[in-house]
Amino acid sequence: MLNDRSSLLAYLSTRRSGKPRDLAEPGPDLDQMREMVRIAARTPDHGKLAPWRFVIVPGDRREALAALLADAYLAEKPEAGRMEIEAMHQFARQAPALIVVLYSPKQSAIPLWEQELSAGAATMNLLHAAHAMGFAGGWLTGWPSFNDRVRDAFGSPDERIAGFVFIGTPARALEERPRPDLDDVLSVWGQD
Repeated sequence: MLNDRSSLLAYLSTRRSGKPRDLAEPGPDLDQMREMVRIAARTPDHGKLAPWRFVIVPGDRREALAALLADAYLAEKPEAGRMEIEAMHQFARQAPALIVVLYSPKQSAIPLWEQELSAGAATMNLLHAAHAMGFAGGWLTGWPSFNDRVRDAFGSPDERIAGFVFIGTPARALEERPRPDLDDVLSVWGQD
């Protein structure tokens, strides 16, 4: 069983994201999303800088997001066809809930690389919180994460979009994906 919540170890060993296009109602309400963010903020953070921010995109703002993505895409790629623009609309409309995570580096003696890792850890904690509350989540980046106009709608020029975290209830069973063989990703230092 994927996302087995019978114990923390069972969950971690079966964790699987949901595909945002396959996430349906019910989704979390505002209080549940606030709790997810509170949990996500309990992440490794050298220097206690909080080099990340979370922006909830309410359901009644999803059409505005779709328009923003389409307009920004056309501004960058004026030759884009109808299918590409429709893909931007679909991106904005998938899943009932959306939280945008921003990497928000701080001027500090703490290296930017460590701050960036903390933003990734906070995003993963957001997924864990969503799953622990009985939902599924999917973390997407793609073109919208790297466009300055989209980023400026959520943050400032010194920030970057770490990802769009879509949250809802799986409309179909989650599917496992291939995982790396342990021997391909694990070694013991000093042993050949």
